[in-house]
Amino acid sequence: MSTTLAPIELQPASRSAFGEGLSRMDQAQKIKLGLGALALLAIALAFFFMGRQPEYRVLYANLGDKDGGAIVAQLSQMNVPYKHAEGGQAILVPADKVHDTRLRLASQGLPKGSISGFEQMEANRFGMTQFQERLTFQRGLEGELTRSIQSLSSVQSARIHLALPNQNGFFREQQKPSASVLLTLHAGRTLDRAQVAGIVHLVASSVPEMNPKAVSVVDDAGNLLSAPADAQAQGADTQKLQYTQQIEQLYTRRIMEMLEPLVGRNNVKAQVSADVDFSMVESTSEEHKPNQSPDTSAVRSQQTVVDGAAAGAAPSGVPGAVSNQPPVTGTAPVNGAAAPVGVTPQGGTDKPGNMRRESVVNYEVDKTVKVVRESSGQIKRLSAAVVINHRTTTDKAGKETTVAIPAAQLEQMTALVRETIGFNKDRGDSVNVVNAPFNIEKTSEAETIAWWQQAENQEFLRGLAWPLGMVGLGLLVLMGMVRPGLKLLKTPVVRSQTEVQPLNAMLNEAPERPGLPMPSNEPTPESQRLTDAKRLALENPMAVANIVKGWVNGESPA
Repeated sequence: MSTTLAPIELQPASRSAFGEGLSRMDQAQKIKLGLGALALLAIALAFFFMGRQPEYRVLYANLGDKDGGAIVAQLSQMNVPYKHAEGGQAILVPADKVHDTRLRLASQGLPKGSISGFEQMEANRFGMTQFQERLTFQRGLEGELTRSIQSLSSVQSARIHLALPNQNGFFREQQKPSASVLLTLHAGRTLDRAQVAGIVHLVASSVPEMNPKAVSVVDDAGNLLSAPADAQAQGADTQKLQYTQQIEQLYTRRIMEMLEPLVGRNNVKAQVSADVDFSMVESTSEEHKPNQSPDTSAVRSQQTVVDGAAAGAAPSGVPGAVSNQPPVTGTAPVNGAAAPVGVTPQGGTDKPGNMRRESVVNYEVDKTVKVVRESSGQIKRLSAAVVINHRTTTDKAGKETTVAIPAAQLEQMTALVRETIGFNKDRGDSVNVVNAPFNIEKTSEAETIAWWQQAENQEFLRGLAWPLGMVGLGLLVLMGMVRPGLKLLKTPVVRSQTEVQPLNAMLNEAPERPGLPMPSNEPTPESQRLTDAKRLALENPMAVANIVKGWVNGESPA
């Protein structure tokens, strides 16, 4: 019976597998494994500290160089980490230390460029002169006005200079105060004339006896914003141009909103030109109505002059009853005989009357005075130009063709445009609607921006660059330096043929026993032990190898 054993892995009992594997590696392999382990450890620490890096937020922004340097020096003394952002104009600190740092810096008077108002009056020291007190009051008033102006949404920062002359006892020699305001506006924002007037009146109302005309408002570009009222008549005014543009944009938007539902978006273009009259017109008219009847007229004055009196009738004739009778009515026959000269008819008078009566009546004359002032900004004329694209139709084969809009429908669109802008023929308005094909340039796929060239994707990739790079570096170190060393440590020990030969000879060759009789068919104790040893060697070669190794080393078996 012959049994051959395969190479058996032998593991020393006195040394661990790691130590044995390490002993089999040469010096270069050991150095490579050690460097790989150190690199992995460094990468793990970098990930750990990067994950624990705090979020930074803005502590102060738009600081001057002097205030920024003082704040940075104070942060270094307080051991507060900080970073710069936005070109050095902003200082960032960890988010959990923003409020605490601001309070600690404010207790030390930083930043010094912050605006202070009337709280400066609370720090009046003993022995302050009248000039110092007046100067402190002026600085406090300037600070309060600056705070009020900076509260406007369009104003980024402001500076105010007040000129408050000293008042003396002579009223005629007193000078009026004046003020100058320098504004820095946010990017893309402007102030209209009403807002500038509000700033001027705010400053003028805050200083006693200050005339609004004595307040000058200038922007950061040096443009005078508080122009006098008579400056509107000089050349083209910016406010007039803005008003004209607003009117044109209003009518253009109305036309687009009316026609886009009919022809589709991006299939109509419209432009409106407005001729606006900004002249101030004032007319005065005086009207007189014709003379009316005395009953309906109004008497202004009446004067009556009566001069002298009529002579009374003198008694005449024989005294008696006949002479005392009342005089009869005088008659003057046309063809009658003339009375004798010197004879007075009965009941007549021999002296004419000398009474004179004059009457003067003055009547009121109707008069109407009308003053008409026309407001500026009247629209003198509107001109609208509209271009509509041809209609696109698709046949059954999927081919697209352009077709002109019918004349009847184009006329209806023209009528809609006229109604939209309030067309007035007497004013000279004109509307022109044209139907023409648009020349639309098709953008090719090569001109479209790739996803990796888009700004938001680039920012996202920059954020992933660091962690992905660290992961790639870790995998490279692991696969190139650490993994080969670990494989060498785990490689089992293969015994050579010379070491396995004695065991094979022991198992394959039967021991010579001279003088012993031939074995019978019945199993003997020796054959049974040999069979058990073979079975043990086949089932558990590791244990047998350890036993043989103990025999070779002279150790007693356990």
